[in-house]
Amino acid sequence: MAYDEELADRIRDLLGPAVAETVEKRMFGGLAFLVGGNMAVAASGQGGLLVRVDPELAEELVDGSGVAPMVMGGREMRNWLRVAPESLGDDDVLSTWLDRGFGYARSLPPK
Repeated sequence: MAYDEELADRIRDLLGPAVAETVEKRMFGGLAFLVGGNMAVAASGQGGLLVRVDPELAEELVDGSGVAPMVMGGREMRNWLRVAPESLGDDDVLSTWLDRGFGYARSLPPK
């Protein structure tokens, strides 16, 4: 499955001027958005949004339906969450997830 191009466009629009400091890269069947060489979010090839978050906060953000831990190769990724497409209908909600992902990625040392 290809990534959701409409979601990728929404991400670009919501990033506004910050889109200039963002690098887009096809990864894991989706389209990743990186800042400082660190992946922040991705329009997933499996649908929805992948968001990189502080591992200490990840568990409290999981809601059991629209937000779940990301699983890759059968292994749960401690600081990545998958946000279901139906949970991203509102730009304010998407913007909150983008703030979380980009905020955490910016806190990491540049690569």
